[in-house]
Amino acid sequence: MITSPSDLDRLAALVGIEPFFFDIWGNRADVSPAAKRALIAALGYAAGSESEIAASLREVETAPWRRLAPPVLVASEAEAIELPLALLDSDLETPLAWSLTEETGAAHEGTAAAAGLALQAVALLDGVAMRRLVLPLPVRPPQGYHTLSVCHGGREARLSLIVAPERCLTPEDIVPGGRSWGLGVQLYGVRSAGNWGIGDFSDLADLGELAARWGAGVVGLNPLHALFAADSHHYSPYSPSHRGFLNILYIDPVAVPDLAECPEARELIGGPAFLRDLAKARASELVDYPAVAALKRPVLERLFDSFRRRHLELAEPSPRAVAFRAFQTAGGEALYRFALFEALHEQMFGSDFTRWDWRSWPEGFRDPAGPEVAAFAAAHADRVTFFQYLQWLADQQLGDAAARARRAGLGFGFYRDLAVAISPGGAAAWAEPGAVAVDARVGCPPDQFNLQGQNWGLAPFSPVGLAESAYRPFIELLRANMRHAGVLRIDHVMALQHLYWIPPGGGIGGYVSYPFRDLVRLIALESQRNRCVVIGEDLGTVPEGFRPAMERAGILSCRVFYFERDHGGNFLPPEAYPAGALVTATTHDLATLAGFWQGRDLDWRTRLGLYPTPEMREGEARGRDHDRWRLLDTLARAGVLPDRMHPRHGRLPVLDDELVTAIYRFLARSPAQVLMVQIEDLLLDPEQPNLPGTVAEHPNWRRRLALALDQIGRLDSAARLAGGIKSCGR
Repeated sequence: MITSPSDLDRLAALVGIEPFFFDIWGNRADVSPAAKRALIAALGYAAGSESEIAASLREVETAPWRRLAPPVLVASEAEAIELPLALLDSDLETPLAWSLTEETGAAHEGTAAAAGLALQAVALLDGVAMRRLVLPLPVRPPQGYHTLSVCHGGREARLSLIVAPERCLTPEDIVPGGRSWGLGVQLYGVRSAGNWGIGDFSDLADLGELAARWGAGVVGLNPLHALFAADSHHYSPYSPSHRGFLNILYIDPVAVPDLAECPEARELIGGPAFLRDLAKARASELVDYPAVAALKRPVLERLFDSFRRRHLELAEPSPRAVAFRAFQTAGGEALYRFALFEALHEQMFGSDFTRWDWRSWPEGFRDPAGPEVAAFAAAHADRVTFFQYLQWLADQQLGDAAARARRAGLGFGFYRDLAVAISPGGAAAWAEPGAVAVDARVGCPPDQFNLQGQNWGLAPFSPVGLAESAYRPFIELLRANMRHAGVLRIDHVMALQHLYWIPPGGGIGGYVSYPFRDLVRLIALESQRNRCVVIGEDLGTVPEGFRPAMERAGILSCRVFYFERDHGGNFLPPEAYPAGALVTATTHDLATLAGFWQGRDLDWRTRLGLYPTPEMREGEARGRDHDRWRLLDTLARAGVLPDRMHPRHGRLPVLDDELVTAIYRFLARSPAQVLMVQIEDLLLDPEQPNLPGTVAEHPNWRRRLALALDQIGRLDSAARLAGGIKSCGR
């Protein structure tokens, strides 16, 4: 059978592959036939030949007709609930029966005359005439997750009916006036007298109390996602193994209750070799992740062994054991599979370093529901429980830190960061094979720094798999990251609408669409239920109409001072910022204020050869020089610049704490509801946490703060900055 190019195009369109995109220069780029074939394959449909394309096209076109109802329906509480049904023409005179069970247990049922329903479409499926009709549900369940069953002509369907609010929780729902400010921190980089070379959850509690003392309402964090316990060299928080669980290196072993009854752990911690290694890790300029893991892991092993013997194995379980079992039960299959992956990964990678990625494991171990995996789980039950125990400790300590911060007066509490995607070799991709497109990679189209585009090496959710699972993995992800938080930042929030996929093997890819309306409604529902404000990181190429849709949904925009310019390149005044936004001077991917002023980021790019041409480097240097003067002029016009720094004096001042305070006072005057101050700016640190386009060439995700927390708390400059922000009504 010969197919025409339109067959490929139709198939690509049906599975959500957009036919073209615009690059950063505004040029239209049509997605090539080869890229379409590869992306279709990554979505789970064969497209290697004309016959495969034809078969896949038929499969996709007929799938909605082969079942009575879709697997999920997400409705707004403000609209009528209408369920599309695929019915046989021959059965139209047969009454249709439905039943609805609300999540509270309340039940409703009824019947409808199929012939009287509104017609949406007709089709001929395998010679059988069919109609898609719309059933208006005569009852309106409240917000929540409900189960709807439909029977007609011997066919049955059971689907998830989700009713969501129109908007997310707003800042006004949390703090009077809805305006606040916060401190942005990379937790791993926090120094303290008590941590083991990496910031931990005890530090986070102290930081929350410190921020509250300064009058802040929120502490913003890097992603706390689980990485790989067996490989401490994999430490990027934006390349997680699983976004639904926590990084165990943030556990403070000294704060674990089991330490008091574990002499083996106390003896280890007090030994001379351990103390020597601990001192070295604490003194390290950068976070030494392998050294930190080597310190914490044996202590946590001993604590678990003690917990198991003294609590889990008792004939009458202790209250602590009961609490742990409750955590296991609440975590369900997701927690169990994550812990099982950790145990498997530890064994596979530990015995053969080429088996880091689960797709390189023996075939029987690639299926989490397979018999080989079940046999491994039975043989290593204690090891699986150990990794569940670590998640329990991490969750407890994060929860304790959040509670301490709230008691201290931190109105919003913590803001957690949700990474855009996952490592394809990690726990989530292994545990949810249908929900993740493991062969695709996400990134962004070509730009001036990356002429072939950016490949972030991450695997995205499959929009097909999400719908088939009734969005369960996405819902679980939201709940996990809103836990112990008052604000959730969604990295690269445009992925709710579409995400740039790179085909297996690399090359130019294309955008894949997602069920935008459904995902936004789910976010609104979980936001309201978890009392969590939502911020969308909408930097970069934003689709037309996207920001207004976010505003309608109550998702705050993200605005960065460096980027908010008019057409002439001048910085916008405070009043030009939108109210529904988080505003900040910089981010973890950009130069700190000191780095911007000194051109430290430009120096790094020059040193590492990241400029395509010398002319581009020279152009950026000239632009930066202009920007310094533009910045001073903008601050002067806003009336926040000290007179000694006024541009009329004709000389560039040194960036000091007064200039930093002026910049943040400028931003504090904007109507934006949340202002974030990066802690590196408090310390006048010229080094940024991450330099995009680099991996090992720059110490990404390893930089530690120059001062310990107690020293930062005594800084007069920090108190002055906090006072300056407060004077602007925050």
